[in-house]
Amino acid sequence: MSAARKHTALPKAEILIEALPWLTRHNGKTIVIKFGGNAMIDEELKAAFAQDVVFLRQAGLKPVVVHGGGPQISAQLDKQGLVSEFKAGLRVTTPEAMDVVRMVLAGQVQRELVGLLNQHGPLAVGMTGEDAHTITATRHRPTIDGERVDIGRVGEITAIDTGAIQALLDDGRIPVISSIARSADDNHVYNVNADTAAAALAAALNAETLMVLTDVEGLYEDWPNSDDVISRLTADELEKLLPELSSGMVPKMQGCLFAVRNGVETARVIDGRVQHSILLEIFTDEGIGTMVVPDAQSGTVAQSGTEGEA
Repeated sequence: MSAARKHTALPKAEILIEALPWLTRHNGKTIVIKFGGNAMIDEELKAAFAQDVVFLRQAGLKPVVVHGGGPQISAQLDKQGLVSEFKAGLRVTTPEAMDVVRMVLAGQVQRELVGLLNQHGPLAVGMTGEDAHTITATRHRPTIDGERVDIGRVGEITAIDTGAIQALLDDGRIPVISSIARSADDNHVYNVNADTAAAALAAALNAETLMVLTDVEGLYEDWPNSDDVISRLTADELEKLLPELSSGMVPKMQGCLFAVRNGVETARVIDGRVQHSILLEIFTDEGIGTMVVPDAQSGTVAQSGTEGEA
């Protein structure tokens, strides 16, 4: 009986042993995770995400979660009879819409995520980019067809203050940050793209890794002709691909590019539709998704990323 018990438990031990080098490598390191897509609307995926983040914390890493809330914002705007309009891939945000954005992000999405994380202990603390001047922004006016366009309360990040986040990390907490910011120009609150915010925070925190959850397997080599995923590419290689990417992937990949060019060791885009995708990426030899590395590391990716992807 005893031998049978040992036999059936052996795969669990093997899994833990496989994770050992990654646990050692990432111990004490900050990892910024952008939470979005299906992972934030599917109940099972939400619960699995919370378990992954708590696991990272208990395994000695310092996770920081940044989130948007596109689907929830759109639903609430519809409910209030406000039209959702997008220009240059960004939501046109009137003052009325901004009130809804702020309410949904800080009062709904963040609260739910903090609640899921705190089922596992007194770990998560919710905050917004407004708190302690964590994110400061100015009005973003994208260029469309050669002309700069006003899309309302959409912010472009001008400064990051990591003091409050660092204090929470030093206290063993998990910061959960809503991607809204206050402007130093007019003191208005602005909606900031969550992918952009996560990348800026990762760089400012000297994070080891930026991880962006998406609704695709990663960056495709030749979409829609092929569903082969690029497992690893350098910053220069990514920059060349940017003009060809679909509008939804552009801010994610621009964020990855910014992160690795500003001190973050690796940036990864992973499939948030896969349960426990974060743990698969961080703690297994295979890894999943697409990993972006600084150009100088192109030959030594195995030292800082997922060896199976090198």
